Amino acid sequence: MHDLLDLERYPLDQPGSARYEALVARCRSELESGGMFNLEGLVRPETIGAAAADLAKMATSSSYTHARTHNVYFLDRVEGLTDTHPALKKFQTINHTLCDDQLTNTFIHRLYEWQPLVDFIARVLNLPKLYLMDDPLARVNVMEYRPGEALNWHFDRARYTTTLLIQAAQEGGEFQYCTELRADGQPNYDEVGRVLSGQSNRIQVNPLTAGTLNVFAGKNSLHRVSTVEGRASRLVAVYSYYERPGVLFSDKERLGFYGRTA
Repeated sequence: MHDLLDLERYPLDQPGSARYEALVARCRSELESGGMFNLEGLVRPETIGAAAADLAKMATSSSYTHARTHNVYFLDRVEGLTDTHPALKKFQTINHTLCDDQLTNTFIHRLYEWQPLVDFIARVLNLPKLYLMDDPLARVNVMEYRPGEALNWHFDRARYTTTLLIQAAQEGGEFQYCTELRADGQPNYDEVGRVLSGQSNRIQVNPLTAGTLNVFAGKNSLHRVSTVEGRASRLVAVYSYYERPGVLFSDKERLGFYGRTA
């Protein structure tokens, strides 16, 4: 991995060293204060550039187009809210997905399975261990957002999400977020509604660059990727790690996300 990753800057392969421990401490601090941490430029420019070129071709020829209209909760109804409440405003999300069984021979898949990365993320999150997902479609996904498309406002199901930006949009395609907008047992519907109505100053932007690994606490932080503009698509890999082994999607989930069950 030394030829592919900047392990001088990010010594993920040196657990126990002073530089490793300092990086863990820095990432923990950023996660606690801002709800995320970035390893900017973890993947070397020539490596991520080659991956982007290959995956853009694959996405054009072999991806599944997933389009849905949704509110931020991905629910038809929310108890205690009327259908006209601003927090239930609907948006459209469109992306083009490559599944893990299409990526097994790529660098993106290899990095997902690289144990030093898995162990580092677990260490930052204060977890005894993280496991790779078992699902042959969902373990790694590459999402393409083409000009005019967006990943719209939502909360994540998982507490943390790990992504690797492969190619930034020429314009737009910004990662926008509101840290800890809600808490467990405190949905904060009115403030959610203000954000969605453009009446809040809580929106922040994380200016990601290609080759950056990001770990984001998205369960209680509202977030989106704004509409992609210009000629270049936005390409991002989503890495699924879990605190328990053997995690699989249901056939219903696979069909909804990927248009197939196997």
